[in-house]
Amino acid sequence: MAYKAIIAGASGLIGSNLLTMLLQHPDYDEVLLLNRRQLPVQHKKLIQAIINFDELDKYSDLIKGHAVFCCLGTTQKQTPDRKTYRQIDHDYPVKLAQFAAQNGVKQYHLVSAIGANTLAANFYLKTKGDAEKDIRAADVESLHIYQPSFLEGKRSKPRLGEKIATAVFTVLNPLLLGGFKKYRSIKAESVAAAMLNQSLTNNKGVFVYTTDKIKQLA
Repeated sequence: MAYKAIIAGASGLIGSNLLTMLLQHPDYDEVLLLNRRQLPVQHKKLIQAIINFDELDKYSDLIKGHAVFCCLGTTQKQTPDRKTYRQIDHDYPVKLAQFAAQNGVKQYHLVSAIGANTLAANFYLKTKGDAEKDIRAADVESLHIYQPSFLEGKRSKPRLGEKIATAVFTVLNPLLLGGFKKYRSIKAESVAAAMLNQSLTNNKGVFVYTTDKIKQLA
């Protein structure tokens, strides 16, 4: 099969790993990136569309292909304004899912977070939960939601807190057993690999994967 993939958020930790994998995979012959700025990547399969996410309606015709991979996300440190934060973590992913459904895209793959819940007191987790709920309502034929815990990987701008968390999870992971396995840290490349692998299935419906399940799919 010759598939077309669409990635939003290819500059992030998961998205960048996913981009590399898709470009190398023989079943994908076209990879379209939706970016705010040009990424320093060149490949015969790659197309980069520089867009304004605040005006996604103008680019709805681009959302056509086999699968949309939404790896968009920010942090409260990067985006302290809650309105802007919600736009990135909720509004953009939801609109992409709506356009995907309208244009007959078969699959939508969303990077969410462990603990995402519309009733959560935590703003971050509530935003993720709201996004999941509203994306479900878009009614894409095959919706895959990934809820990883703490992500391990080489970040472009390493932060002290993340270095400390990585060290803590190195000790903590073996102690998280049974139902607590889903709270173990996970490598970003494992999440990307699971997303790629699931995009090659013909499963229909809504599927939610926590860290322990993601590791099994990678």
